[in-house]
Amino acid sequence: MSENQNDQLVLICGASASGKSASLRNIRNQEKWLYMGTEAGKRLPFKNKFRSARVDDPMQVIQAFDYAIEHRDEIEGIIVDSLTFLMEQFESKYVLTASNGLRAWTDYQQFFKLLMQDKVIKFNKPVIFTAHTQRILNENTGEFEVSVPVKGALKGNGLEAYFSCIVAAKKIPVKDLKEYQNDLLHITEEEEAVGYKHVFQTLITRTTTGERIRSPMGLFERKETYMDNDCQLLLDRLNEFYKE
Repeated sequence: MSENQNDQLVLICGASASGKSASLRNIRNQEKWLYMGTEAGKRLPFKNKFRSARVDDPMQVIQAFDYAIEHRDEIEGIIVDSLTFLMEQFESKYVLTASNGLRAWTDYQQFFKLLMQDKVIKFNKPVIFTAHTQRILNENTGEFEVSVPVKGALKGNGLEAYFSCIVAAKKIPVKDLKEYQNDLLHITEEEEAVGYKHVFQTLITRTTTGERIRSPMGLFERKETYMDNDCQLLLDRLNEFYKE
C-alpha cells in the first residue's frame, strides 16, 4: 500500500451548472492529464490541452487507468467527468439489458469497487472525479440531504464513502462571502458586478449539515469554508498539507 494513496483523490460534487467542469481550467501540464468525458460528448467550457476521450462504454475508463498505470511517467493525473453519468452509463449498457438482473447489479457494484479500490490506488497519482448531486428532504429530521445519487447496494454507504476529500461546487452571492476572506478566495471586479461567484465549499456550515462535504482534519481553516472553484488550488493545498 502506498503511503500517499489518498492524498490527491478528490470528488467535486454539485448541482448542474455549479462550476464543476469549469474548475478544471487551471490544472497545470494539461497535456499530461487524461480527461474522460462521460456526458454524451459534452465539451469542456474552456480551451484545454488534456488528453481527452469521450466515453461511451464504462470499461473505457478502466482501460484508461490501466494505460496510465503502465505509462505512469507520461501521465500526471486522471479526470473522470462525471462519475454520475459513468454509473448511469453502466446501468444502461450492462444492467438494464442483462438477462440476470441480480448478477448485473452485483457487476454494477463491483465495477465501482474495481475502479476505486484497485485502479485508483495502483495509479497513485492525482485523480479528480466530478459528480452531480440530488437534494432530498429527510422526513424524519426535516432536513434536506444532499448526496451523489447511486443505485443498488452502493446506495447504503454512498459513493462519497470512498473519498477523503469532497468539496461542493456552488454559486454563492458575493455578499455572503465577505466574512470568509482568505488566500484561496479571490473575488474579481466582474464577480462583484454580477453579484455572485462560483466557489468550492470546503467545510460544513450550520445551514449545510445535510451535505457530505469532507476533508482531512486541519486541511482547511474555518475562514477557508469557501475558496475559488479551482482544482489546481485544491491540489496545491493537498500537496502542501501532506508534505508537513
